[in-house]
Amino acid sequence: MNIVFISPHYPPNYINFSFQLKKLGANVLGLADEAFDNLPNELRWALTEYYHVDSLSNYDQLLRALGYFTHRYGRIDRLDSLNEFWLETEAQLRTDFNIFGIKTQDIMKIKRKSEMKKVFRKAEVPVAAGIKPKNTNEAFEFATRVGYPLVAKPDIGVGANATYKINNEVELRQFLDKKLSDYIIEEFVEGAICTFDGLTDKDGNIVFYTSHVYERGIMETVNDRSDVYYYSQREIPPDLDIIGRRTVKAFGVQERFFHFEYFRKPDDSLIALEVNIRPPGGLTTDMMNFANDIDVYREWANILINNRFDPIYTRPYHCCYASRRYHFNYVHSHEEIMATFGHLIPNHREILGAWSVALGNYGYLIRSEELDEVLAIANFIQKKVTEDA
Repeated sequence: MNIVFISPHYPPNYINFSFQLKKLGANVLGLADEAFDNLPNELRWALTEYYHVDSLSNYDQLLRALGYFTHRYGRIDRLDSLNEFWLETEAQLRTDFNIFGIKTQDIMKIKRKSEMKKVFRKAEVPVAAGIKPKNTNEAFEFATRVGYPLVAKPDIGVGANATYKINNEVELRQFLDKKLSDYIIEEFVEGAICTFDGLTDKDGNIVFYTSHVYERGIMETVNDRSDVYYYSQREIPPDLDIIGRRTVKAFGVQERFFHFEYFRKPDDSLIALEVNIRPPGGLTTDMMNFANDIDVYREWANILINNRFDPIYTRPYHCCYASRRYHFNYVHSHEEIMATFGHLIPNHREILGAWSVALGNYGYLIRSEELDEVLAIANFIQKKVTEDA
C-alpha cells in the first residue's frame, strides 16, 4: 500500500503515524520542506522514500512529487497529513490523482464555519446563530436580534486565532471598520467546551470514541495568553453520545479521526461549535493512549491498511493536559512537580510551533482513575507566585 504523508515530521508526536504504517507493511512516502538529514532517525527508518520541496505551499512542486511517486511506486492509495492547515491541499491532490478520501467538492463543509452550520441544522444538531454580513447594516441587525456579546472569527480558521469578542455597538463598529474579509459573526455562547473525538473505519463506523472537557475556552486562552488544562471523561454523557454520533453521520466521516466541539451551556444543553475532520491537536492523541491503554497511532494505520481496529477499550483512566508558559513565574519547579507527582505524569514535553499559542510552551499529561486527583495536580502545576496561597 502506497501512502503519501505530508509533513510527517510535524508535530513531533505524529512521527508515530508513519512509524506504525511502516510496521504494518505500507510504503510510507514522505513529502515536506524539511531537509531529510534533519528528520528524526525513527522517521527516516519509517519512510520508504522522501521527497523534498522548497515549500508545501507551492502546488506545482507537490504535483511533481506525486507524479514522481506514482511513476516509481504505482498508484497512490492514501494521502494525508492529519493536520488542519493542509486539509485543502490534501483534498486538491486527492482530486487530481483520484485518491480515496476527502476531495475538493467535500472540503468547504468541513473548513468553512458557515457551511458547517448548514450541515448541523440539516442533521438537527443545535448550533449557535451566525451570519456572514454583506454590509454594516446586516451586522448591526444581527446584533440587535441576538444581543451582545458577539464573537467574530475567520470563516476558515484554526483554533481561536484572529478571533474577537465584541461586547457592544462601539466594538462592533471598530471591528467592521477593520474591513476584515471572510469573517463570520456569531452569538456568544456561555458554557464549557466539551468534545466528541474518535476514529471511524472505511465504512464510516465509529471504532473508537472519547470526550474531553476544557477548563476554559480556547478563545480566552489564546487572547489572554493564559494556561489551559483539559481532561478526558471516563463516562460519555448520553446526550453527547447521541449528538456526536449524529454529527459523524451528517459529515460522512470515513476512515478518519474526528474532533467535534460543543458548548455545554449552564442549562446543561449542548450546542455545536465546529467540526474538525482530523485528530485533536497537541498531545491529545497521546492522551487517548494513556486514558485507554491503547495505541491510536497503530490503530489508525490498522484502519488504513486492514480496515480493522483491534483493541477493546474501557476508559480506565482520566488523562489531563496541563500547560505552562515561559512568561509566568510558577510556585513549583519542574523538578518539584516530577518528584511529587512523576508517577502520575506519563509524558511531558515542550510544545513547539503554532500549537504553543493555544496550548502553552510546555505540557504535562496527568493520568489517574480519579478526576479530583487529576485536577488537583493540574492546579499544582499551574499555581503562580502571584496567586493567593
